[in-house]
Amino acid sequence: MIPFLDLQKINARYSEAYHQKLDEVLHKGWFILGDAVQQFESEFASLCGARYAIGVGNGLDAIALLLRAYIQLGRLQEGDGIIVPANTYIATILGIQQAGLVPVLVEPDPVTFTLCSIQAKRAITPKVKGIMVVHLYGQRASMEALAALAEEHQLALFEDAAQAHGISFFGSYCKTFSFYPGKNLGALGDAGAVVTDDPEVAAQVRLLRNYGSPEKYVHTLPGTNSRLDELQAAFLQVRLPHLLDENEHRRQLAARYAKGINHPQIQLPQVADPSLHAFHLYVIRTPKREALQAYLLANGIQTMIHYPIAPHKQAALQNIATDALPVTEQLHREVLSLPISPVLTFEEQQVIIDCLNAFPG
Repeated sequence: MIPFLDLQKINARYSEAYHQKLDEVLHKGWFILGDAVQQFESEFASLCGARYAIGVGNGLDAIALLLRAYIQLGRLQEGDGIIVPANTYIATILGIQQAGLVPVLVEPDPVTFTLCSIQAKRAITPKVKGIMVVHLYGQRASMEALAALAEEHQLALFEDAAQAHGISFFGSYCKTFSFYPGKNLGALGDAGAVVTDDPEVAAQVRLLRNYGSPEKYVHTLPGTNSRLDELQAAFLQVRLPHLLDENEHRRQLAARYAKGINHPQIQLPQVADPSLHAFHLYVIRTPKREALQAYLLANGIQTMIHYPIAPHKQAALQNIATDALPVTEQLHREVLSLPISPVLTFEEQQVIIDCLNAFPG
């Protein structure tokens, strides 16, 4: 069996270093917002080319806390609209809602699957005050066009980079990350971060993640408890130096898929610039998804669907979309994610390619 993602194999390579970090944390006896968190925040900010990284509990909290920080600073108000691609993972939308803001769903670019500046422009109303870009599957969205749109209409611009660790970003816009175990930079549990060049935003997120407390037992605003765990930060320090090399292996795998797959029922992803794609996922499209997925599984190849149900079709988000979203719904019916990871070998990948090309559908 070729697994979709072999986390045991990925983490086994770092087992000795993980155990060493565990011993260090246990020896220090400081488990909340200690040295490991501070060191990882500094190292991750440097990787992103930013001044600050603030570790939080998970990627969803990162989105909500960043937006709450903007509200605390008076840059947004509760009830403001935030444009967001309709085909994102539900966490992006929930984070906007949890901050007291209103998601405004728009159709993605049907070629790249990322936020379309033309569709975003059509969604701008006096109530819209921001844009949340999602670098879906690891591909950097068209930030130049979106940044120009945001500047023209004086909108705040944010980036959900939960699937885009290690790419070169455009500009200095506030970003949110998830370090969920399956990410390119994955912890051994939940973890996330807000990355920014803005000292005011950084200070607000630090307060908000820690009960609104600048010092013990002093609370200046109603915050929450969403602190990056000291042990997870230590584990992330182990993985961080290997991220760019692992991303390069993913790019090599993606290039081999693009060159090797040749089937009339399979549409390959369109990549404008491989250096701006982390290839967190390699997502094909096919009108015969269920048949292809079953065929691959019967031949010992696991795949996944990211994501089978569009957010606006989820019971949790009833009535969130006022307009039809046919592009989004078609994508959710047709996308299929192939195995791609730092431990997938070229030999295993060739088995996948040969099997795809032999699909009888």
